[in-house]
Amino acid sequence: MPLQKTLLALDALDSAYVNGESVKQLFVQYPQVSVEVLTVQGEKGSTDFVKIIIPGTQGKLSGGQAPTMGIVGRLGGIGARPTRIGLVSDADGAVAAVAAGLKLADMQTKGDSLKGDVIVTTHICPDAPTLPHEPVDFMDSPVDILQMNEHEVLPEMEAILSIDTTKGNRVINHKGIAISPTVKEGYILRVSDDLLRIMEMTTGQLPVTFPITTQDITPYGNDLYHINSILQPAVATHAPVVGVAVTAQSAVPGCGTGASHEVDIASAVRLVVETAKEFTNGTCSFYNVEEYNLITRLYGSMKVLQTPGIQAAPSA
Repeated sequence: MPLQKTLLALDALDSAYVNGESVKQLFVQYPQVSVEVLTVQGEKGSTDFVKIIIPGTQGKLSGGQAPTMGIVGRLGGIGARPTRIGLVSDADGAVAAVAAGLKLADMQTKGDSLKGDVIVTTHICPDAPTLPHEPVDFMDSPVDILQMNEHEVLPEMEAILSIDTTKGNRVINHKGIAISPTVKEGYILRVSDDLLRIMEMTTGQLPVTFPITTQDITPYGNDLYHINSILQPAVATHAPVVGVAVTAQSAVPGCGTGASHEVDIASAVRLVVETAKEFTNGTCSFYNVEEYNLITRLYGSMKVLQTPGIQAAPSA
């Protein structure tokens, strides 16, 4: 069950001693799954980037043609020690990504392998700095956004779900999860009908979406206001990106502790796992190709918004 995997991931990450190797140990019982850990030093400390690969039966890794799904757990850090004790709200993205990887890995052992490969990436830092932000403070990161995208947004990913705590605002007044419109190569497209359908199915409720602006899909560091980093993977890939936000009715600081809600994180896990099933099976689309082609013919390329120096995935 997604909730059981969520609880397992929460318990493992809620520690001052957790690192990438701790996450890797969660997958030792799944021999088909590969986990890579890379420690990267930044100006404000270090963090462990984790890449989890769950191979599909007809995926690119085995010479097949089934599409590859990317799941990115986006965050600044899972903890803000020593100023804050315990798991911070910002950790939800990492918890959900690890739990989704555990669920997909466990499915394999029970005979339910996906057709395509799934790549899960996130990073683990229990002592990240904080960052002033309106209306509430954010978590900062020991590494910059270019380094995050370099290690978390991979060329093999043909579509990406970016999971991020999105509680530090006053524009999403819903406790649970919400999804963004699809972002592709500088364009904010309409919300995917397939993802709305999957969200209705997995939550048992009407789908909830959240607004984004052009500012949100520009690279960090340009002095523009961003709702958070949930759509930052979109500046480093040609693949379509959708944000999966773990949300709250009130404005909750990203550096706040005691603010991670297991059931809400599990809802995000359920959504991304079901989307991975359908996308790698070819039954889920993140955007309408004909509409996108018409937009680019009418208005041209928006690649000026792409972050330079990042190897991007092929256009899907």
